[in-house]
Amino acid sequence: MQKQAKDYIVFPLDFSSVKEAKEYVKLLDGKVGMFKIGLELFIDQGPSVIKLVKEKSFAKIFLDLKLYDISATILRAMGKVANLGVDLVTVHCSSSRAMLEKAVEGGKGETGVLGVTLLTDNDKDIVKASGFKDEFVKDPQLLVMYRAKMAYDAGCKGVVCSGMEVQQIKKCFGKSFLAVTPGIRPGWTLLEDDDQKRVTTPGRAVTLGSDLIIIGRPIRDADDPGLAAQKVIKEIEAVLNPSGNI
Repeated sequence: MQKQAKDYIVFPLDFSSVKEAKEYVKLLDGKVGMFKIGLELFIDQGPSVIKLVKEKSFAKIFLDLKLYDISATILRAMGKVANLGVDLVTVHCSSSRAMLEKAVEGGKGETGVLGVTLLTDNDKDIVKASGFKDEFVKDPQLLVMYRAKMAYDAGCKGVVCSGMEVQQIKKCFGKSFLAVTPGIRPGWTLLEDDDQKRVTTPGRAVTLGSDLIIIGRPIRDADDPGLAAQKVIKEIEAVLNPSGNI
């Protein structure tokens, strides 16, 4: 079945209460392809929030835990994650290839592992402060690509990266290696003081090759979240079908 515009959209359930999360799942079911469950909600609710999303929606589930530990622990933890029946889970690429390989092994072929290359609120100043080599400080995209290769070699399903790196990642690792892009801001919501340093628009991200785009605040904070999601869908449709033939 052909991928629809809504299937590109990942909405993060970044809420402090399960009540709010439930409301947005109801509002956005059928308008987004995937719901992302992050640390705050998962720590508060545990696996029950995954059950809630499955009961209230047909969307896929992305568990964004950014796992990072010794390889043996990651292997066991990923086994538990796979048992939860989620589609994707994040693991930091800032450790070793061995850790990523154990994450993939623990996923049992049921839960795809996404390597987190560089957080989108990180810029060259943060890379420098973290003690990286000058070559990575001058061009943080080199660090992203280095880590993306490590994830690819380890058998990960794909990586989380900014729109700036998507094209190169697709060129180096192929169409089947997922590029998941956070820091998405529709043109009508861009702010000069946005705390995300490496942002792009939905249409631009999809044009460059992003397989999934994570869009939070522009939808969440809209007067009508459902309508905002529809506007994003229209923007994606415009680049998928430039002739207007849906």
